[in-house]
Amino acid sequence: MTAAPDQFASARAIDIAALSPAAPCRRSADGQHAVWRDSTDDYRLWLMDRRPMLRAAILIPIDDDFGLRAASALRFVRRLHGKRPGPLPRALRLTPLRRSRLILMLRALDADLAGASYRQIASVLLDPTAAHMPARDWKESALQSRVFRLVNDAIGLMNGGYRELLRGD
Repeated sequence: MTAAPDQFASARAIDIAALSPAAPCRRSADGQHAVWRDSTDDYRLWLMDRRPMLRAAILIPIDDDFGLRAASALRFVRRLHGKRPGPLPRALRLTPLRRSRLILMLRALDADLAGASYRQIASVLLDPTAAHMPARDWKESALQSRVFRLVNDAIGLMNGGYRELLRGD
């Protein structure tokens, strides 16, 4: 957010102090960064102008994330006007299956980083019988492949792939 140009006399004022951020504002050379929380959502704001905004504007760069940024800005403005924000953009909604897999990936990654073997991870997260499988059966099992994929995909998310989630990819 920034101050609207003078030509936009009808732009509404926003009392930034009244938004009561969910966490303390972080001041930096490029403005203030804050999270505003209401009963349904968290809104991450970059306040580019430190002066009180007599007329506010939302600056959205035309980039690969323009659609998501514009939809999020619209939801924020609707909340400012006391309206329901509407549903999240489709790209940001997780299906129950995707949510379950992401949780499983996090648990598998936590176990892997704590030093658990893939067999131990499989026996705790997927199938308790994995702990007692003969070595030959384990090496050829779908469980071993599944744990391998869970851990590798989680490592990918940890190493920057989480940005795809934020973009809805």
